[in-house]
Amino acid sequence: MRVMTSARLLPISVLACVLAAAGCVYRIDIQQGNYLEEDIIEQVEPGMTRSQVRFLLGTPMVADPFHSERWDYVYYFKPGRGRSPEMRHLTVYFQDDAVARLEHGTES
Repeated sequence: MRVMTSARLLPISVLACVLAAAGCVYRIDIQQGNYLEEDIIEQVEPGMTRSQVRFLLGTPMVADPFHSERWDYVYYFKPGRGRSPEMRHLTVYFQDDAVARLEHGTES
């Protein structure tokens, strides 16, 4: 009878140890794309050239060869634990090689 009790306790104790250790796993933050601060985005004005925009914002994350008049800057951040992922998107539209307009938004 005593052997049977030990046989039952062993899987339960192993399962308890595995579950306790699972909470100790480190999860890294995942950061992808171009992180752009609002004060830098506000410096981009209509009429700026492509090189001026590239100097301020950097190289765009997506440069579509079929739509050369549009640059997309995408930023994605997923914290390892806790909060939900954050996604930012900025699109710069050009007309005659000068900034025509900007569109940006944030999703959480």
